[in-house]
Amino acid sequence: MSKKWILYPILTLITLGLIGVATLAIAIMITYPRLPSVQGLQDYRPVIPLKIYTADGVQIGEFGQERRDFVKIQDVPQQMKHAIMSAEDERFYEHSGVDYVGVGRALLANLTQGHTVSGASTITQQVAKNFFLSPERTLERKFKEALLAFKIEQNLSKDQILELYMNQINLGQRAYGFGAAAKTYFGKPLSELSVAEMAMLAGLPKAPSKFNPVVNPDRAKLRQMYVLRRMHELKYITDEEYEAAKVEQLHVVKSVEGFPAHGEYVAEMARQFMYDQFKEAAYSQGFKVYTTVESKHLEAAYDAVRFGLLSYDRRHGYRGAESFIDISNDSSEEYLDAALAEVKDSGDIYPAVVLEASTNKVVAYRKSGGAIEITGNGLKFAKSMLSNKANESVRIRPGAVIRVTKGDDGNWSITQIPQIESAFVSADPNTGAIKALIGGFDFNRNNFNHSTQAWRQPGSSFKPFIYSAAIEKGFTAATVVNDAPLSIDQGGQHWEPKNSDGKYEGPMTIRRALTKSKNLVSIRLLQAITPQYAQEYIKKFGFSPDHHPAYLTMALGAGTVTPYQMAGAYSVFANGGYKVQTYFIDRIEDSKGKTIFQSKPYKAGENAPLAIDPRNAYIMTSMLGDVVRYGTAARAMSLGRRDLAGKTGTTNDVIDAWFAGFSQRNLVAIVWVGYDQPKPLGGSESGGHAALPIWMNYMAQTLKGVPERPLQAPQGMVNSGGEVFYGEHTNVAPDLGLDNSSTEEVPASSATSVDTIKDMLF
Repeated sequence: MSKKWILYPILTLITLGLIGVATLAIAIMITYPRLPSVQGLQDYRPVIPLKIYTADGVQIGEFGQERRDFVKIQDVPQQMKHAIMSAEDERFYEHSGVDYVGVGRALLANLTQGHTVSGASTITQQVAKNFFLSPERTLERKFKEALLAFKIEQNLSKDQILELYMNQINLGQRAYGFGAAAKTYFGKPLSELSVAEMAMLAGLPKAPSKFNPVVNPDRAKLRQMYVLRRMHELKYITDEEYEAAKVEQLHVVKSVEGFPAHGEYVAEMARQFMYDQFKEAAYSQGFKVYTTVESKHLEAAYDAVRFGLLSYDRRHGYRGAESFIDISNDSSEEYLDAALAEVKDSGDIYPAVVLEASTNKVVAYRKSGGAIEITGNGLKFAKSMLSNKANESVRIRPGAVIRVTKGDDGNWSITQIPQIESAFVSADPNTGAIKALIGGFDFNRNNFNHSTQAWRQPGSSFKPFIYSAAIEKGFTAATVVNDAPLSIDQGGQHWEPKNSDGKYEGPMTIRRALTKSKNLVSIRLLQAITPQYAQEYIKKFGFSPDHHPAYLTMALGAGTVTPYQMAGAYSVFANGGYKVQTYFIDRIEDSKGKTIFQSKPYKAGENAPLAIDPRNAYIMTSMLGDVVRYGTAARAMSLGRRDLAGKTGTTNDVIDAWFAGFSQRNLVAIVWVGYDQPKPLGGSESGGHAALPIWMNYMAQTLKGVPERPLQAPQGMVNSGGEVFYGEHTNVAPDLGLDNSSTEEVPASSATSVDTIKDMLF
């Protein structure tokens, strides 16, 4: 064969090669200048959601389309970097943007298998794609990706590129970046992850949906094993670490909405505040809002409200099945999970479908939790609905959707979600800082915030403000008022108010009247000082006259208040007479940690204005202390403290139940219980029965170890016969039947005229 025939193919290949190189060069010359600038990457500003925290740094909320927790490269654990490089780009610190060795290896593997089994995109190429290119799989996009990778490598250091990659990439469950993924999947920061957990996260970039440990735990485990094997082969982990990581049991967070503390209502309040200030930018600029609430207080309040409402529910009986699912043709786990998909959990109360039911045993399928068996005491609450005599529309039978909960003993029992609601607010009375706020039984079921949005009648819990007004008018705790029937003509209508127990005890001091919550005494006091005076006076506590018409019914709490408002009002008594402003946001930080807002609260005894005479606050606190020691809230004495004060409240027909109280100078807490659509609570319910236990439960937890603060009398007071008076009132003590023989006078601050209207009092 002639040599020239041998040269032709060689020359052809060379020519084609030169043409290819020239074409590539021309393509590069045309494309490269048109590539987007990568300078912006040097000033990377990721979309970071709004995050809400407690005062002690516990996250309680996050708002935005993307979950992202930016982590600086120097704060990333070395093994996390190793895991990522093992999974995605082992030669990251060696290549210049495109890994030719990796490309060759991938081509060989793909040709051997006959289909695509391996890609060769480097971390730099993925950064180029994530920031500048579409996800489409075309040759043009891959070409631009490679050129951009070179361009990025020329402008950024390897650590800068890795930092961009680690904070931008989508890892499923709305988590962008490994910092957010660590908290989303494992509930902790990157710095606390084990090697096994890091390997699980490092396996996600390849296909976040396919290897999601929440949705596809088996596939996620296979991918994790691959990453661990590669880390071991690359000498990033020892034999011992490899073997330990393979068998480590991972605890994946199933609910991506969960946070360590139940501050959903506070987080929503903060979100609304931030949106009002920044509109849509609030959700993307990385703002951090630090509230005044504390995680310990939040959890104590959450537990107290849940326990109190569930206890109420048990007192009033089981209502039956929530709904029914047809399981006659299909009772597979897939079918049942799909049927229960829209039925939400409520804390530790789970929905379940009954598979078998008898008076001795119920077998039910719990959503994503398999079959459970309920026997013995677990059936006690729902026993009436297991009978064949029960109404068929609510009877527990196969297909019934019920609620179950697991006790501390590990046994399951049937329960239900209460229909009744509650609100809880606690605050530091010295500053007005909110310590805990619960707006209802379950935010996910009902996000209406009963603490701030529910205007309800306060009932007898409002009486202290009427008594305070009377003291300011010249009455004393020892003033005697007749607890007797009263008939009042109101514009042609006859009103005959009654005490809640229907009993009358005749003349008594107003101290005793408040202790026993006597309605007739409160009305006579309001008659004496006039409703108009009281309406103006209550403004000192932050109440609006518009919500409290100037009628005698004001004495019984017929106006409307919110629990949040009551917390501020009772703080005036608790802090010695100062008006502090309740608030729930302590500070706001931008994405770089710079404080852009810092609250500057008024402080009692420092810069807060006086709302009422400190002597008035002292007397009222003393009287409210008697309510706890001897009156309608006496069961609170089981807490073993002598610095507690407060007032129960129960409205007509027991529509609303309240307890408003405080630990002197330490903590104010307000509880309301009632239905969204007002109706009687039923049975023997009252403020002392439905609301007070919630308050006690919370106080027992939060005051543990907190020393008592004895009530200190302010200047200008005297003690006469075991009762306390304004110093200038001692001259009228004999007219009120008081023994003034043992008076010890403290210098008076100011004098007030005394106007006793005895015909109204008797």
